[in-house]
Amino acid sequence: MQTMKRLLAAVLTLTMVFALAACGGNSGAADSATTGAAAPAETAAPVTENAVYRTLYASEVTTLNYLITGRTNELTIAANVVDCLVEYDSYGNVQAALATDWEQNEDATVWTFHIREGVNWVDKDGNVVAPVTANDWVSSARYVCDAANDSDTFYLMGDVVAGANAYYDWTAYQMALPTATDGTDENGNPVKIITDEDGEESVLEEVPEASVEDIGVKALDDYTLEFTLESPRPYFLSMVSFGPYMPVYGPFLEQCGSKFGTDNSNLLYNGAFVLSTYQPQQQRVLTKNASYWDKDNVFLDAIQMTYNAEASSISTTMYQSGEVDQADVSSNLLSAMMADPATKDLIHPTRSDTSYAYWYLFNFDPNFDEEYEPENWNLAVNNENFRKSIVHAFNRMPALATNDRIDPESLKCNTITPSGFASASKDYAYYGDLAKYTEGDNFDADLALEYKEKAVEELTAAGATFPVKMLMCFNPTSPNWAEECQVVEQTIENILGSDYVDIIVQAGPETGFLSAIRRSGKYAFMKCNWGADYADPETWTDPFISWTDSNGEVDSNSYSFICNSTDPTTQALYAEYMDLVNAAKAITDPNEMDARYEAFAKAEAFLLDHAFAIPFSISNRSYQMCNLNTFEGQYASFGMANLRYKGEHLYSTSMSLEQYQQAYADWQAKMAG
Repeated sequence: MQTMKRLLAAVLTLTMVFALAACGGNSGAADSATTGAAAPAETAAPVTENAVYRTLYASEVTTLNYLITGRTNELTIAANVVDCLVEYDSYGNVQAALATDWEQNEDATVWTFHIREGVNWVDKDGNVVAPVTANDWVSSARYVCDAANDSDTFYLMGDVVAGANAYYDWTAYQMALPTATDGTDENGNPVKIITDEDGEESVLEEVPEASVEDIGVKALDDYTLEFTLESPRPYFLSMVSFGPYMPVYGPFLEQCGSKFGTDNSNLLYNGAFVLSTYQPQQQRVLTKNASYWDKDNVFLDAIQMTYNAEASSISTTMYQSGEVDQADVSSNLLSAMMADPATKDLIHPTRSDTSYAYWYLFNFDPNFDEEYEPENWNLAVNNENFRKSIVHAFNRMPALATNDRIDPESLKCNTITPSGFASASKDYAYYGDLAKYTEGDNFDADLALEYKEKAVEELTAAGATFPVKMLMCFNPTSPNWAEECQVVEQTIENILGSDYVDIIVQAGPETGFLSAIRRSGKYAFMKCNWGADYADPETWTDPFISWTDSNGEVDSNSYSFICNSTDPTTQALYAEYMDLVNAAKAITDPNEMDARYEAFAKAEAFLLDHAFAIPFSISNRSYQMCNLNTFEGQYASFGMANLRYKGEHLYSTSMSLEQYQQAYADWQAKMAG
């Protein structure tokens, strides 16, 4: 599957179990996602007339096509304008949405959803276009599985839904054929040759023909939808409210062609809001959908988002003048604003979010400029003692304090999979060898120096030079990231010495950072992140796993590129990690979730034992002034639930820190039982 993704790029150049508890045979869930919603803050009354939530944004979207994007800022729009089969209440409990009920067969390979009748697709002006039917999920699956559409979230369907990978590979193969040339292999046999964008040639392996009809997404009738899976997926219900499992009206998609999702006229809506205004780098407005099936639980009349490249620096002033309803408070302003009587009672944190986590990663396939000595870095990064010296010299608390000076401890994450993300008989983070990481801390200056001594001896013998240059990049549009990098540089170099490592902090581009830096491998050491796509620890292996193509070659992933390392020791360790992951994936019996979690924990602990990643934090809990009560909104530790505005009221003013803490305590108590 990943081979065809790479092949496609060449052709285009040339031309938690919150849901798991509800998955097991659940049928007939409650209708409203606001069932049991947290009580609003006591200090302010909700706005009941012209409830327009006004906010700023600094990063423009590149597409509105929710079937191909995996970017949070783009999915924030999608989550509010297109509903899915299920959604979640404010405590993470699965709720009926476009499916009123569902059932699964005994081994969780066939899932049947009964579609809500009377729901309509509307245009940007709210005019009814067509009813929502089971056929809309068939249309989206066929679109996502067509390689020509190059969906970033196809991977969520490819290895899951029967026939999805086969059809993707077939369509990619058909795209490649016109650009292939005749040649011979090493044995003189005739073959087709494909040339990639770098001029490298490879054999185009023949792919068995596949039919779109074989994709395991079927409309049994207009209101009965069936998914057939490649293998048992006890957590499948938690996958269907994200990316490729979102519906689309097929005739409209065909009519739009390549224009689908290019603006708000080339999109249809069945969610709580419609994108009534879309003016890139000016404004976008989400207006309440008057035809929405659950409109009584939508309390905002509109969401007005105004573009401003300086949003992070001017939003606090605009909030105080009443021009916007939300403003992030940067860490450098936080202390002063908390001490100011005019603002101290308006500031509170955002809710802790375990659906995203951050790690500092070592890049095993450096593609940066010669001045940063990529060959020397290759020697260093493949030395485990060198990596461990960095791991144990990294004191995370000063770095976390750049993002939260009041409570940095609340951000700390000691594992790849955050604590509280999922559980079977206990929290996943306490299974097996993960427990020692969950309850501990990697920072140990003495141990860092011991590993340094070993690394110096080994690397000197291998021909490395010191100091080892470590290129560390950051996105200049991300609040506090530059300051965080400076702190990371200082803390590591102060312990290990600048004669050992020279951390070079460099700003990346303001736009296209992921493509230009992370996906291109133009860094040595950098903070990276991942968002959970479904309620199972398997989702946290995706940034690290690789795939083998039909030639037996390992395809790269877009993070630390461990699989691209040519070092025999690293290759052997990585092969062992992949074996552990595959063994965990093979445990699919819903009655053996403890064994499944134990196996995934063993794989994750192996990754940490060999210092391939340094866990850093959950999604940054920033501080803000905001006239919403986040505890009213939908919640899940995966997917798009936290991006939805459904269920939230607009208030006349913001919560104070004390009011937030009380609301958070109440929310946690209700979550617990």
